[in-house]
Amino acid sequence: MANYNYRAKKGLQEIVSGAIEASSEKEAIEKISALGYLPIHLEESKGNQKASAVSVMHKAYGRIKGSQITIFSRQLSSLLKSGVPILTAINIIREQTENVHLKAVLFDVYNMIKNGGTFSAALEIYPKYFSVLYVAMVRTGENSGALAGSLLRIADYRTKQEELISRFRMAMAYPILMALVGIATVVFMLTFVMPRLMGIFSNLGQNLPLPTRILLTTSEGLRHWWVWIVLVIAAVILLIKQQLKTKMGRLSWSLFKLHIPIFGKFALKADLACFSRTLELLIKSGLPILRALQISVQVLDNEIIKERLIKSHRDLEQGGSFGRSMKDSKLLPLFMVNLISVGEESGNLASALGEVADSYERDTDEMIRIMSSLLEPLMILVMGLIVGFIVVAMLLPIFEINMMAK
Repeated sequence: MANYNYRAKKGLQEIVSGAIEASSEKEAIEKISALGYLPIHLEESKGNQKASAVSVMHKAYGRIKGSQITIFSRQLSSLLKSGVPILTAINIIREQTENVHLKAVLFDVYNMIKNGGTFSAALEIYPKYFSVLYVAMVRTGENSGALAGSLLRIADYRTKQEELISRFRMAMAYPILMALVGIATVVFMLTFVMPRLMGIFSNLGQNLPLPTRILLTTSEGLRHWWVWIVLVIAAVILLIKQQLKTKMGRLSWSLFKLHIPIFGKFALKADLACFSRTLELLIKSGLPILRALQISVQVLDNEIIKERLIKSHRDLEQGGSFGRSMKDSKLLPLFMVNLISVGEESGNLASALGEVADSYERDTDEMIRIMSSLLEPLMILVMGLIVGFIVVAMLLPIFEINMMAK
């Protein structure tokens, strides 16, 4: 048995501390929880030795898939609709889930609610899993007495977002696989096949064709300088990552993405569809437009669009019109701006946002299908041309020898 010093939450505000005897950290946590406390810090007492401090909350921060949070939301909504009390519902879901990290999170959430806390306040402790949007929707559902409905809307929203991401990944999987296989094939031919032919080519006693000379130079450079090539590529990737951490770097990258042919329109419409659907969801849930807009802006990936809509939020805060503020931007499509302006004037902003989201979601689905159908033959064509060039470059000297022999 060992002695553990702990700090824990008693209720929403009060922090208590003490010592407890247990055979392991897990048993100590269970004993503290049995006292009605929410453990937040645990430290084993080891006499004069330096104690090993463990943050209980941090230990729960493991791998939880977004789809598991969606399933949790849908299951909790179903149980609440059936009349099951929230504590019982959370405990049921906790017992049946297989993810140990989600179990730990639900254990903490259960204890916080049991000690008088609200469900939204408990979720707020885990921003990694429950976004500002999620917490705001839950809080609105709690205040209106329609928590089950809010959770169902969250689950539907998350399902749509996950399906879009899944379709995009599936569309990109084959072209990426083709590219990797093609690159591996080219590297193999340049580093293993070409060196064995170089001896033959060097004994021909004549000038080699230009394609063959290019191939030999590339092969020799790749074999002798591959370490430096890898280091340069790694340095470039590291530099780009560092730049993307700065505001200027993110703005530059966002601007670049918007100007990429085909993909730029896809990125713009995907971002605006996500924003419109989020804002629609929050307004329908009863959130004030200013708070709903503030939360919705956070789901945007593109910094240029985000800056533009933050300005619209400021204009609206100062008494201006949301639609009129959006009209001042040349970046946002007129279709979206006009629908939102009409919806704002008629008092049906949520419906207008829903139409915008539906339209752009259809467009992004169509663009994913187009990109998928175009990228596959394009990758085959490019890799075929590269491999064909290598084969021709290797065979040209042999053809020349045959011509000379004749």
